Amino acid sequence: MPDRQLNRRRFFETTVAGAAGLAFARRSSAADASDLKAIQNEIDKRHDEAVQRLQDWIRQPSIAAENRGMTEGCDHMMRLLTDAGFDRVNKVPTDGQPGVFATLDAGAPKTVGIYFMYDVKQADPAEWSSPPFEAALVDKPGLGKVLIGRGAVNQKGPEATWLAALHAFKGAGRKLPVNLVFVAEGEEEIGSPHFPQVVRRPDILAALRTCTGVYMPMPMQALDGTVTINLGAKGVVELELVSSSERWHRGPKQDLHSSNEARVDSPVWHLVQALATLVGPDGHTPAIEGYAEKARPLTAVEKGLIRDAAKRQNEDMVKQQLGVEHWVHNVDFLESLELLVGRPTVNIEGLVSGYTGPGGKTILPHKAVAKLDLRLVPNMTAADSLAALKAHLAKRGFADIEVNMTGGYDPTTTDVNSALIRAQATVYRKAGLDPILWPRLAGSWPGYIFTGDPLRLPAGHFGLGHGNGAHAPNEYYVIESTNPKIQGIAGAIRSQVDYLYELASD
Repeated sequence: MPDRQLNRRRFFETTVAGAAGLAFARRSSAADASDLKAIQNEIDKRHDEAVQRLQDWIRQPSIAAENRGMTEGCDHMMRLLTDAGFDRVNKVPTDGQPGVFATLDAGAPKTVGIYFMYDVKQADPAEWSSPPFEAALVDKPGLGKVLIGRGAVNQKGPEATWLAALHAFKGAGRKLPVNLVFVAEGEEEIGSPHFPQVVRRPDILAALRTCTGVYMPMPMQALDGTVTINLGAKGVVELELVSSSERWHRGPKQDLHSSNEARVDSPVWHLVQALATLVGPDGHTPAIEGYAEKARPLTAVEKGLIRDAAKRQNEDMVKQQLGVEHWVHNVDFLESLELLVGRPTVNIEGLVSGYTGPGGKTILPHKAVAKLDLRLVPNMTAADSLAALKAHLAKRGFADIEVNMTGGYDPTTTDVNSALIRAQATVYRKAGLDPILWPRLAGSWPGYIFTGDPLRLPAGHFGLGHGNGAHAPNEYYVIESTNPKIQGIAGAIRSQVDYLYELASD
């Protein structure tokens, strides 16, 4: 590799997203113009290969919630890393699904951590326009050619894009500008219950201590082309509440004819009554006693960032993309954003009991289950939140309701002045994009394992490109963009190349 002390020129220009001739804008870094040109040529040459790699990955279902394809999914993930040039790729056993640990020594002065997940959410084929694990390429009006499939945007699409960047380096005969320490898990979509067993293994912890930060590839462009830098994420508790005659000692031991509801208690109504105590009369505001008492209010700086972001976002476009007509309590757009960032939540994901097929069955069910997630803000912890929920139910006469936490973790925060975040802002701005600094992702990811003790590393997400529909039917990732404001997969790959160089030179 050329002398890292030499100045390099940086090329990245966002003219027409996804165009084959997309060039890098001028910059200073550890690569010279010939390096960048060679890598760019490889990206263009390997376009079909990159798309095929993503399709093959999506066609391998790996659903932790169903224990479906997890062994095969982990093995597939490991092969992808080996093919991309990692020196060491190891499966890491846990009490649940295995993790993956890998390293790539490029002989560079700096080392960066990478986080992947190889599991995806469940998918009901009846809800999709094309089979969720077929990875079909279709034309989407206003966007161009997109890949539809479970995991397309969350997270196999952006992760395959990052791997394509490594293949471009390798194909061009160029060394990476940074060393890599890689960790992946197969249980992110069920709350990462065993990921600490991966990261806290002594040799993995030692490797991560050498990193300047950890990031996860993600397509951060909205439909209007704007990019967002998240400075943290909410924590989460995923759990289920089970009301049954077995625990309650009331109601039927098995489903009864519904005429008996006149004289037999209903575990279903019992659960509904318990659920109603978890929120206020508005059906929205958390009312679990002690749950949010430690929640840190938004700071003046955070409110300023949200206010600036509100001015740059299109409320109508956001509503259209979410498929909603009104914000809760009919608040204005600014207040909706403040709630999104600063409000702890109590959400019912699903509520199931008895017969739900065609027609009626006139039964009194013996059991009811509600699946919930709680989103946490700074100063809240998953452990405290779970304890508060159990105490709240017991105090109100629902101690019999079974509370099963299936996964979760604490919130995460990264300093805006960290090298990881500075490099993101630099890459975006040199690409002609002024990033929105966002205090906290309203969704969750297990970044706490990196930002908390003992590592205390900056952690976040990065990438150009666009996708949507995470956890929903017809999830997609843009492959060839006809929208001049957003990148397709080629531009997204280039942004990952750009970021690695920026991390090396920051």
